[in-house]
Amino acid sequence: MILQIFNLLGALALFLYGMNLMCTGIQKATGNRLRSLLKTMTSKPVKGVFTGFGITAIIQSSSATTVLVVSFVSAGLITLGQAIGVIMGANIGTTVTAWVIAIFGFKFDIASLSVPFFLLGFVLTQMKKDKLRHLGSFVIGFSLLFIGLSLIKSSVPDLKDSPEALAFIQSWSHLGFASVLLSVLLGSVLTLVLQSSSATMAITLIMLSQQWITFDMGAAMVLGENIGTTITANVAAAMGSTEARRAALAHTIFNVFGVLWALVLFRPFLALDRAAVSLIGDFNPLMGLSMFHTLFNIINTVILIGFTSKIETLVSRIIPDKETRQEEVKHLRYISAGPVPTPELGAQQALLETIHFASISQREVDIIGEAVRNLETKDFEVSRTRLVKYECIADKIEHEIAAFLSSLTENDTSQHTSLLTKSLFRIISELESLGDSGECISRILLRIKERGDSLSPERKDGITQMLSALQKAYNTMLFNLKAIDNDRQHIDLHQAIEDERAVNQLRDQLRDKEYARIESGDGLYAGSTLYLDVIAELERMGDYLINISQAVQRANP
Repeated sequence: MILQIFNLLGALALFLYGMNLMCTGIQKATGNRLRSLLKTMTSKPVKGVFTGFGITAIIQSSSATTVLVVSFVSAGLITLGQAIGVIMGANIGTTVTAWVIAIFGFKFDIASLSVPFFLLGFVLTQMKKDKLRHLGSFVIGFSLLFIGLSLIKSSVPDLKDSPEALAFIQSWSHLGFASVLLSVLLGSVLTLVLQSSSATMAITLIMLSQQWITFDMGAAMVLGENIGTTITANVAAAMGSTEARRAALAHTIFNVFGVLWALVLFRPFLALDRAAVSLIGDFNPLMGLSMFHTLFNIINTVILIGFTSKIETLVSRIIPDKETRQEEVKHLRYISAGPVPTPELGAQQALLETIHFASISQREVDIIGEAVRNLETKDFEVSRTRLVKYECIADKIEHEIAAFLSSLTENDTSQHTSLLTKSLFRIISELESLGDSGECISRILLRIKERGDSLSPERKDGITQMLSALQKAYNTMLFNLKAIDNDRQHIDLHQAIEDERAVNQLRDQLRDKEYARIESGDGLYAGSTLYLDVIAELERMGDYLINISQAVQRANP
């Protein structure tokens, strides 16, 4: 009995591993195209539904689709309302797996067909082209999924030999509507434990085929699976951004509402399901359960698609945007807690987080200007402390993004993702160096103040000119950083080079003027040295900015 349990768990693990391999393989093969499709096909809720359905049907993971959607909402590429439409479509997309299993998994020994597919997948993984190799991973995952399904079927207890194995579940069938509610709970718990509604659906189909449960109980378990998958999403988004938590909550509201009306109209809904199946042939419980799953998600989408704006307003009220400007710089915005996503989606999150990091870094330019203007006032210490604080923040953000990128590189990635990841490592290092420069300038200014010196209007004007040139270089750097993976925006490396050259030339001019001032006896040498140190550090910041633009170009060869 113990060996049978372990065989069953191993078969389930093989099924889940195959599904995960399918998901990652297809994302590596088509990740960039899927991202482009999602950006362009969500202008209206109906388009969003079809987009969510198509992408989820391809990658076989509504969770992966949701992660991608949330990252685009956070970046402002799509609205929360558009994201809700995609999530609705993703729910419908998950029904494809049930149909494939119901049609092919029980008609004949699919495991025997999976072996040739495994061979095909292995051959494809040996190809030189990345897309073919990743497609091979998808095919191997497909094979493992059905081998796992076959093993699950052969590993489950035979109720004829051991009827006591699931006697507690079978006893529910005599409890009337309470059995339906208990089945909903079972479906939710199984999905929460397995972290996959598709895996729970496969188990439900097997339990129905082995007559462990009645059709009514199987349908109720399907409803529970729709609740369980939202619990997983909410747990993953709990420590994430406001947008992530709102999207997860919208998913929950959508599915819970659907389960409620389906329970209220449970008997009529089952009658509708039987009528729909009868249109394509005699009623088959497995086909009926797949049809029930599909009808539930389609009807629920049709009912709620006109209320996406209301759902958006509701989740925004439940989860208000309380993040202040200071809170935004303390926490990561796009990389959330929970399981690490596939490299293709994770790299997109890391890119958005890096852009956010760069925006935070740009604020240092204004703070340096405040510190210079307030050098002779009591407000200087406030500005100086902010520069020190920003350096600490930069260190923390760089460490967290680097740790996230490192976790992504533990797996095989597409060539595009590999180049992007390497470039992001370089970019966050340069951004951290910009934070170091800001803190270094704060120490130089503090030395000037502690010596009892002050910056002359000419010197302050020189620093202001350098800061203005740096702001322009920052704008170009951010423009180029946002151009990664953006087909409508091209990297302007020429402008970045011109900005860096302008900073260098201005540094040379200010340095020459200061040397001339020293020679004429119009300034103290010690004060001039500290002033020139500030100018040199600002020029060094210009070097870091051009390095970032060059790293961006390497990400898009």
